Amino acid sequence: MEQSQRQRKIAGIIQQDIAEVLQRAATDGGLKGTLISVSKVTITTDLSIAKVYVSIFPSKNADELLEGIKSNEPLIKHELAQRTKNQLRRVPNLIFYKDDSLDYIDGIEQSLKGIENPIEDRSLLDKRKKS
Repeated sequence: MEQSQRQRKIAGIIQQDIAEVLQRAATDGGLKGTLISVSKVTITTDLSIAKVYVSIFPSKNADELLEGIKSNEPLIKHELAQRTKNQLRRVPNLIFYKDDSLDYIDGIEQSLKGIENPIEDRSLLDKRKKS
């Protein structure tokens, strides 16, 4: 389903502000070499829930950082409310997801370069489940 102009506008505002909040929290928290970006935000039609897709690089600590972000969701929502108080009447509930599209793209590039060739090494292929 296509988003309305208002949904896209609010998603853009939330995406920019949450990216700034998360990056500042990462640098203040001592994670100097970690890059946290918000790759996508989708808003429900009633503007009550925002799904935030977070991309974390390097991805070795991504799961730990995502759990930390989820546990600090009320603080992030409060900071977002302070930043958008003149633009939004109500800040939507935030649900954070890990965006692993960069890992997926990297896996495809590795396969295309021939480093991991699934034709020669059949163990790299996922086994199909018989129904």
